Amino acid sequence: MGRTATIEDGELVARLTEAFRNLGYEGATLALLAEATGLQKASLYHRFPGGKDQMAREVLESAQSWIEEHILRPLKGPGDPAARIAAMTHRLEELYDGGRQPCLLNVLASGRNLEGPFAAEIKGMFQAWIAALAAVAVDAGLDKKAARLRAERFVALLEGSLVVARGMGTLQPFRDFLKSAPAELL
Repeated sequence: MGRTATIEDGELVARLTEAFRNLGYEGATLALLAEATGLQKASLYHRFPGGKDQMAREVLESAQSWIEEHILRPLKGPGDPAARIAAMTHRLEELYDGGRQPCLLNVLASGRNLEGPFAAEIKGMFQAWIAALAAVAVDAGLDKKAARLRAERFVALLEGSLVVARGMGTLQPFRDFLKSAPAELL
């Protein structure tokens, strides 16, 4: 019997994140997740007794923590609204690897219905992000209704730019979004 491969928790979640981003929830079979992590299926079940659902939940929790720390907290912090938005767009560049990576929230959302296994968490994350963006826009002088509409538009255009970039095989739509959307938000 061969020795089981070991991997640190942070690296394991990073590899699972990459697998879910590339395969989606439904496409991520246990065999493909094992291949992506370098672990045997039995080792994955040992680490994640809840199976693929637990793996995806831990990936989502990790993403939520990253978004809270690197996107929401800076948006909610002090300072010039334009500077806070610029800092966020810099982090978006990092999060989506310049437009090369799809949105994890999108790929973990169920394609079959609006109430997939992670619907509540994903909805909450989008709501928190839109609320933080709207608050920055209010700080910049917009009324609450206009700020909310612009914040929703910002997130919608971000998601759309990622889809179009991947579909067209060019990073330009994402890059164009990052250049123009901050000014449109404020």
